[in-house]
Amino acid sequence: MTPIDGLGSLWDRLLGAQPDPPPWLVLATAAVALVVVSTRLPWRIARNAITIAHEGGHALAALLTGRRLHGIRLHSDTSGLTLSAGRPTGPGMILTLLAGYVAPPLIGLAGAWLLGGNRITLLLWVAVALLLAMLVMVRNAFGVVSLVVTGGLVLGVSWYASPQVQAAFAYTGVWFLLLGGVRPVVELQRLRGRGRMPASDADQLAGLTPFPAFLWVTFFALANLATLLVGAVLLGGPLLAGANLIP
Repeated sequence: MTPIDGLGSLWDRLLGAQPDPPPWLVLATAAVALVVVSTRLPWRIARNAITIAHEGGHALAALLTGRRLHGIRLHSDTSGLTLSAGRPTGPGMILTLLAGYVAPPLIGLAGAWLLGGNRITLLLWVAVALLLAMLVMVRNAFGVVSLVVTGGLVLGVSWYASPQVQAAFAYTGVWFLLLGGVRPVVELQRLRGRGRMPASDADQLAGLTPFPAFLWVTFFALANLATLLVGAVLLGGPLLAGANLIP
């Protein structure tokens, strides 16, 4: 095989569509993701992925609004921090703060759209590319380890796993991002009620806008629930097809 043939084969593998997953797999992966989000220890471990998406959302919004991104830190307690420089007020700062809590389900929605077109391998490779891009901006050891381990796992599944395992992994991950975007908002309000997060994203937004922090928490919750609903509809395509509800 010539290098050109190998490159063409790799390109076909990346952009090619995989077979429709069986309806039971869609339901099973949704159930697994729901159990992880709902139970204490699995959530404590898997929440790192939500933090990666959260801080990635802050970082991307900062770059898109012209702010200077200084770095990202991910911590072992699943908290994180994204540092950017620019005007301390105005639309750029507001959008940067706004992006964190809505980022995980929005990334899940983009993943659901790709899965709706059966682009499972493409989804996994895009995830690896995003993790590598984020790795450049991470400024602490735990953050580097988190991204390397997560990226290595996704890359390994995309390269070595069977199509069935890839599908199960991708669907579980997307369901987890969609469902996992809701719980941090609940935790945010609970901690705010106890006075333990006086400088949360919602409180900082309240300081920059005429709207109170609770209204911003409500916005996060409604936006993430709406995204979950749309994502569930996209992921439910194989279920509808299996029930002969769509041609």
